[in-house]
Amino acid sequence: MNIRIQRLSVFALVGLFGLAISVGPGLTAGDPDGTRGPQPDNSGNKKKKKDDSSRNEQNLRNAYQQARVLIIDGKYEAGIAAMHALGHDDNAEVANYIGYASRKLGNYEDARVWYERALAADPNHTRTWQYYGMWQLEQGNRLKAEDYLQKIQVICGNTECSDYKALEDGIAGNIIY
Repeated sequence: MNIRIQRLSVFALVGLFGLAISVGPGLTAGDPDGTRGPQPDNSGNKKKKKDDSSRNEQNLRNAYQQARVLIIDGKYEAGIAAMHALGHDDNAEVANYIGYASRKLGNYEDARVWYERALAADPNHTRTWQYYGMWQLEQGNRLKAEDYLQKIQVICGNTECSDYKALEDGIAGNIIY
């Protein structure tokens, strides 16, 4: 019961945070058009008005962006709770950021589980391959990180995409995140 209250409190905090500031689609790193993140499931209710569906979709995107900002700002526990509150744990973006926040908290086994969950949802999710590669480096598995770098190259079709370059810099020891 206590964890339920805590989750509801975090969700309320995220809502208030959203009212206090306007978080635009440009803040979604690696997602310049704001189309990533969870999408509401309206398949079971075809009679819903278009306005309601659009409003629900925008509310979900806003809540996702707010949860993501919490994680990026280093508020990992609150960000994880806010991501869970979305109710879309099987979305690749959501699972990836839960994995990232778990890794930053030092919960490496949880991070592994969430990265694998993200990849189960979308095996071509290059940001997850990038973050999971950093996880591998932190575990001392450089060869596995290099395998993930090659996966990103195949998915992107080149070595110019940002996720490839970031993991390549991580492998070279030029960045840590």
